[in-house]
Amino acid sequence: MAPSQLPACKLNVLQVLPSLESGGVERGTVEITQAIVREGGAAFVASAGGRMAPQIERAGGKHFSLPLMTKDPVSIWLNSFPLARLVRQNDVRLVHARSRAPAWSARFAARRVGVPFITTWHGVYSETMPGKRLYNSVMASGDRVIAISGFVAARLAALGVPEQKIRLIPRGVDPALFDPAQVTGERVHKLAQAWRLPEGVPVIMLPGRLTRWKGGEMLLQALTLMQRQDAVAVFVGDGSFGRTLEITAAALGLTGRVRLGGQCDDMPAALMLADVVVCPSLQPEPFGRTVIEAQAMGKPVIAANHGGAAETIQDGDTGWRVTPGDAQALAEVIDFVLALPAASRATLGAMARAAVLAHFTTAAMQRATLDVYREVLG
Repeated sequence: MAPSQLPACKLNVLQVLPSLESGGVERGTVEITQAIVREGGAAFVASAGGRMAPQIERAGGKHFSLPLMTKDPVSIWLNSFPLARLVRQNDVRLVHARSRAPAWSARFAARRVGVPFITTWHGVYSETMPGKRLYNSVMASGDRVIAISGFVAARLAALGVPEQKIRLIPRGVDPALFDPAQVTGERVHKLAQAWRLPEGVPVIMLPGRLTRWKGGEMLLQALTLMQRQDAVAVFVGDGSFGRTLEITAAALGLTGRVRLGGQCDDMPAALMLADVVVCPSLQPEPFGRTVIEAQAMGKPVIAANHGGAAETIQDGDTGWRVTPGDAQALAEVIDFVLALPAASRATLGAMARAAVLAHFTTAAMQRATLDVYREVLG
């Protein structure tokens, strides 16, 4: 029997993405691997590998290394052949692609073998260059297209994706992992020492990959505009843009008030160090998982009022939203938050965590994704 003729209930799923270094796409892949295995299915992941690849194996899945980071059209086509073999040899019933270049390879393979193909639209893809619309279109070509936020779902609808194909599944956070009650003082102290954080000084934290559009330079401008001039800004994440932040901080006279924490493997402990978490992205975040992680830790969050943050923050109740690109507004709200009484900040933090538990958990995201798999498989 060909795989497409076998009983459709088996959750044998292949997820395809460029690599497994770090980020929300990668974490989502690991989380869905865990869910598939828990349901008695077989979870396979194909990528170019990376520091998170061992997590696939620990979750009970199997990782296959393929050069899927390439954007060369010939290589994309050639990658479809080993993916098709992988599907046939492992009785894969469904292929799930999470990024454009590997999605083309996965789509060719799925159509060749005759298994369903679904996508998750994780990004805000531009169409400024010739051919970009065609390149992006593969992410809308799945039998189902998962949108990670209402913002993304609206963009898909505007691009002409039929409403009956779109499934809205927000990203989630593990409330057992991101739980302030479970983080030991030793873990927090270790990071405070590594980042040379002075005692008694407010910490403003910006978590996420270091790129220009995350708004790091705007946060530095806000530091110069704040009334509170002793606060320290900690950037937690990796990326070459860190050097630009160092140069900008020096030019603004902020060198002693800025820390580059680099990649952190203990984000719950990192967030415990923050007095306020900021996500001032200059472009709309498709979702913005760092917002709900900070909320789950009961931390005040300030984010730019666009994209996914407009859905995860109830302004004034579970955090604050500010005008994108407005350093003065960001400075004023940070000052406001730092001046709040401890009881008020604790009340807001409890409301933020409750909102995450109600709407944005990993378990809910996993259940909804498996429901899409079962729907497509019949």
